[in-house]
Amino acid sequence: MCLAAFAIDAHPRFPLVIAANRDEAFDRPAAPMAWWRDERGLELLAGRDLTAGGTWFGLTRAGRLALLTNVREPGRFVPGAPSRGALVPAWLASTRDAAGFVKDLTLSTNGFNLVLANLRRPAWHWFSNRAPGPQPLSGGVHGLSNAALDTPWPKTLGLTQDLRAALADSPDLATLQARLLAALADRQVAPDADLPDTGVGLVRERALSPRFIRIPSEQDPALARYGTRCSTVLITERRAQGLHTTVLERSVDAHGEWLPTVRHELPDWPPTIAR
Repeated sequence: MCLAAFAIDAHPRFPLVIAANRDEAFDRPAAPMAWWRDERGLELLAGRDLTAGGTWFGLTRAGRLALLTNVREPGRFVPGAPSRGALVPAWLASTRDAAGFVKDLTLSTNGFNLVLANLRRPAWHWFSNRAPGPQPLSGGVHGLSNAALDTPWPKTLGLTQDLRAALADSPDLATLQARLLAALADRQVAPDADLPDTGVGLVRERALSPRFIRIPSEQDPALARYGTRCSTVLITERRAQGLHTTVLERSVDAHGEWLPTVRHELPDWPPTIAR
């Protein structure tokens, strides 16, 4: 992912909500969110990077979940470094807690953020190889883009605000899903005064500032091959018969055309959020 907002125990009806966009080069092939097995035999629900084999957002039936964003730091980028997408399946396959998992990692990749959840406990952590170690996450609404957790970039602030508003005002699951997908599709460019300085120059800071990135070729021929590839919304709902999680994913092609929406229903998931 390159942008995510997530709500942990912030609403009595919807105890877990995640809204996220993945930005990537359009010529890097990917498979849509589906159940598949990695080389260890682990079954996970995730999209799949068909170049390196990893993923950016995934979960297991046992209640482990992870999402990944890159850290934007062009001055420290190392071409040929190991794919960061391997980190999500590694967490999903692990039986360690966040501290043990991080201790076992070989951190030779470029900059990243990981949100790590073990919902059998439940326990949430944020970890970055640009930070000292895993930090526990409290309940509430959090935002993450290509900087540290809750860094107030305009798109991160906007998405977290829209998530809070959608939780407060949505009378049902369908309304909440529609509002979050609309929030992820926002193409508004941030004012120059609010832009971060990440070392890519003002023109590219502007181009990368919307939640949904689509860059005309005449504006930046190099970046026109890059943009938002998919939007994912995960919502856990308390129902009379128990917890039920729905995952929606909308992918878009290089021409800006939406592909058919992928939908997954997960009855009684996650396994141990308090009822």
